[in-house]
Amino acid sequence: MTTSSFTFSLPENIDQAVTAEIAAWHSERKIARIWEKDAGVWTSSGEEKWLGWLDIVARELGDLERYRELRRDIEEAGFRDILLMGMGGSSLCPEVLAITFGRPNFHILDSTVPEQVKAVEEKLDLANTLFIVASKSGSTLEPNCFKQYFYERASDIVGRENAGKQFIAITDPGSRMEQVAKEDGFRHIFYGEPTVGGRFSALSPFGITAAAAMGLNVETVLRRAALTADECRIEDPANNPGAMLGLVLGVCHRLGRDKLTIITSPGIYDMGAWMEQLIAESTGKHGVAIIPVDREAKQPAVSYGDDRVFVYVKLAGSESAVDLAELHLCGHPVLQIEMPEIYDIGAEFFRWEFATAVAGAVMGINPFDQPDVESAKIEARKITDEYETTGELPAETPFFEEDGISLFSSETYAAKLMEMTDEPRLTEILSAHFANVEDGDYFAVLGYIEMNVSNEETLQRIRTHVLELRLAATCLGFGPRFLHSTGQAYKGGANNGVFLQITADDAVDLPVPGQKYTFGVVKAAQARGDFQVLLDRERRALRVHIKGPVDAGLEKLVNSLIVPVAI
Repeated sequence: MTTSSFTFSLPENIDQAVTAEIAAWHSERKIARIWEKDAGVWTSSGEEKWLGWLDIVARELGDLERYRELRRDIEEAGFRDILLMGMGGSSLCPEVLAITFGRPNFHILDSTVPEQVKAVEEKLDLANTLFIVASKSGSTLEPNCFKQYFYERASDIVGRENAGKQFIAITDPGSRMEQVAKEDGFRHIFYGEPTVGGRFSALSPFGITAAAAMGLNVETVLRRAALTADECRIEDPANNPGAMLGLVLGVCHRLGRDKLTIITSPGIYDMGAWMEQLIAESTGKHGVAIIPVDREAKQPAVSYGDDRVFVYVKLAGSESAVDLAELHLCGHPVLQIEMPEIYDIGAEFFRWEFATAVAGAVMGINPFDQPDVESAKIEARKITDEYETTGELPAETPFFEEDGISLFSSETYAAKLMEMTDEPRLTEILSAHFANVEDGDYFAVLGYIEMNVSNEETLQRIRTHVLELRLAATCLGFGPRFLHSTGQAYKGGANNGVFLQITADDAVDLPVPGQKYTFGVVKAAQARGDFQVLLDRERRALRVHIKGPVDAGLEKLVNSLIVPVAI
């Protein structure tokens, strides 16, 4: 038996379609073919090269002693803090584990915003911190910047000859990061499995090394995952917990239910951040996407559109966070997963990975590639290269400015917004932008600012305003971390997103050792590159840039949300 329960209630038309899909999968032996690593289940475009996650649990269970040795080494060395530096799949699973299991001395850095780098640094006892650099390819910009910065900081304190003893690398064999780790005398190198992609790596060394470092019972996590992996081998999809979830999601997408609204118990709330990346980056491409909607303010069931499917991941013993019966009565598909306790998170990692692979097959896409992630990297690289040459960021001209806030967009979309306003004011332009959110669309706030409680609360207010104004699904992401997550779906999925990007001047900046550019320049390049790709894909996107203090600028922005009524 699986450790977690899975139940669902579907409208009649979706239920009938799911039943037909089950029959088709059964007759075509698709479950068996997945385990046989048959790329024909998907698009026959190389999927077989990325199916190592199917049997990674068994391999990791065979390596338990090394993980126990790692934890003993950390304790004997007396490290007080641990900082994991990575992006996307390399950091999201460790983040979920640290938050869910309450490990306040295990920190995550996945932002190039200088204020955030500084805020993380100020939490650390640098002389007694273990630094984990997690980078599958070893060439990802952000982890390399983080490593350079903190290696220099550690060298300043303990000496360059000792700094490497405070570092661990998690990377694929033969990567540039492996070479750096050996040259700098890293304490340990843990090798990833090359056939496991980043977002499917939770149960690989990228997730399990972090789990061991923070003192979790790694064997329990893996054995719970192994139970679910065994059940996901069942060839009858109706009795397969991962396949059924994936078939429901895939069929819902086919029938226009492409917004997966995630609701969780408070004790496991951060699971949504990991699910976001897995689902969005896997399914968002070639003009289709399942858009995950995480931590959205709850609305009356009757207010939700017919583009929604709801999943409630519940921790046993917690109070119910949502009335699923009411949602079902209003015609929405509703799914519930109940975890007996938090160590069942290993089971859920595998269930959702398997379900996402199945949903991708139903959608007719390759769920293991990310063709649009590189686009933003290319644009950002152009900007950093220009900075390296000229010492300046490329000039840019806003189409509107008011009280320290500048607005940017494409010439066409800016003209459209101005035409929709009675007079050119910030309030009017924002209102016009929100008015472009139509039935079936979603709205996303993309903040390239420090990810802290205050800023998140403010951006949530903007998000909730649009939710209540337009009754559309809404998302919130902090850059650049979402570039390795939902950014794939925003650029590669359907053109049904409306975006508000928020950037700001940096109150402080920090150097990237060995480079002319700083963290502030990298962040600005990533934000501009991301925004340019959205415009190139003809997305309805507006960028708001705040000059001066971020908190004051955000407050101005919030105060501009509602158009005053003339009396």
